Amino acid sequence: MPDLVGTWRLIKVVSHDPDGKPLTPPYGTHPIGRIVFNTEGRVVVAVSDGRRDLPAGAKREYGGYTGAFTFDGSTLTTHVDASPNPALVGTAQVRGVRIEGDDRIVLIPPPREIDNAVHHRELTWERISPV
Repeated sequence: MPDLVGTWRLIKVVSHDPDGKPLTPPYGTHPIGRIVFNTEGRVVVAVSDGRRDLPAGAKREYGGYTGAFTFDGSTLTTHVDASPNPALVGTAQVRGVRIEGDDRIVLIPPPREIDNAVHHRELTWERISPV
């Protein structure tokens, strides 16, 4: 089983509808984010739209949480115990995981409705530190 322990940076977010048509990804065209997995089985996640300035009327997306995690080689489950979004506290956030080489992972959250469209998302992360 691949080892997730370390610090990872978000390098790409893609989103498509159920028919495969590309959708505007959450966190804009220049997403920023970090995930840190520690050896004690805890994770902290933070993601945001990384553009300096947003178009008029646009809302800056931000998300994050922390909690204990389990990973079975293909599914990552985080038991959220703190988040800026109170609705996430006490939930299990489940992500499919695709391994791409030694230092890249793709996290695949469940489909989610955003602005009246069902988004199938993939977030690609690159390991930047083993701790």
